[in-house]
Amino acid sequence: MGKQYLEFLKDLAENNSKEWMDENRDRYLLVKDRFLREVGEMLEEIKVWEPGMLNLKAKDCVFRQNRDVRFSQNKAPYKTNLAAYFAVGGKKSEGPGYYVHIQPGSSFIAGGIWMPPADVLKKIRQEIDYSGDQLLAILENPNFKNWFTGIEGDQLKTSPRDYEIDHPHIELLRFKSFIVSTPLSDQEIKSGKFKEKALSAFKIMKPFHDFLHQAIEDVDSGDGIL
Repeated sequence: MGKQYLEFLKDLAENNSKEWMDENRDRYLLVKDRFLREVGEMLEEIKVWEPGMLNLKAKDCVFRQNRDVRFSQNKAPYKTNLAAYFAVGGKKSEGPGYYVHIQPGSSFIAGGIWMPPADVLKKIRQEIDYSGDQLLAILENPNFKNWFTGIEGDQLKTSPRDYEIDHPHIELLRFKSFIVSTPLSDQEIKSGKFKEKALSAFKIMKPFHDFLHQAIEDVDSGDGIL
């Protein structure tokens, strides 16, 4: 089915209009239903080591195909990827989670937290201030480094408020997002092996996920996600 994912998304990118989608509704529903089933299969595996997700269903994790174009210069009505976010509270959680993204030539697996709101970011930085060595140990673990190159995302050009420029973990404190990722090839999508690879990657990144979750465990869930 992975081949059908890529073919559909390629055609959608070339014909991103309501008229084309209406004409290809049956094809879209086939892709949508299959992806929902595969996300459900992954979710059941994730629940084994993430009991906080026990009440989630696949539909709680899969993003809608429609784009919100109200405040965007890009008025294309549909996303040209398939994506799911596995997090306590589902895809609208402000907390850390695991992410899979399927797009021709640009598929990837990721985890962490992207552009958290100010109160959440403050708690993560406090945790780094207190336990930065713990996070460094996670990032420097050889098994982790075999999968991920380190934290990705924008950084402040200077030190964040309340932290000195010579803080021992200033490089970590400067991050505004805390994401790790690894690419997926089109062949891995076509063969269906992306599910196995994603689950393996998620297990490796769990200590990173746990560190972030520990930092913000008392922050209520809300809108805004990876």
